[in-house]
Amino acid sequence: MGNKQTIFTQAQLDAYQDCTFFTRKEILRLFDRYRDLAPQLVPLDYTGKPAVTLPYELIGSMPELKDNPFRQRIAEVFSENGDGNMTLDDFLDMFSVLNFNNDDYICKSDLEKTVNKLTRNELTPEEVNLVCDKVIYEADVDNDGKLSLEDFQHMIIRAPDFLSTFHIRI
Repeated sequence: MGNKQTIFTQAQLDAYQDCTFFTRKEILRLFDRYRDLAPQLVPLDYTGKPAVTLPYELIGSMPELKDNPFRQRIAEVFSENGDGNMTLDDFLDMFSVLNFNNDDYICKSDLEKTVNKLTRNELTPEEVNLVCDKVIYEADVDNDGKLSLEDFQHMIIRAPDFLSTFHIRI
């Protein structure tokens, strides 16, 4: 009794929580999702920080990405080498991208971090600010300065072709 598998050290979990703002439970759940993509490649014991990278073909087949026309670009943006192949760190980073402060809203600072990540910091601060202001102006139905799930759903319903045609012009 009590033989529980140790996946991460306490220091690793603390570091992941600090970097992603995920709870311990969410980190373990995402690890399971990562491992489920290739159980033969991903060991159950990560305490030794194994050098595991899953190929884009597996990452792109995930339900969250498989129907997204930008799936390859998303994977490339979040993979450290820019090739779409992902380590566990890349995978956790991808899932933490939008709601950085974990408040169930996408605020301007969340958008700024997302835009910088997606553009690899190639925009000036003024351009990032312009993009973020425009997104909030267009999508913030209740005018509270942040985007809720309801705001996002309203935007998608208003523009059903949004996901296939969305691009940012600066």
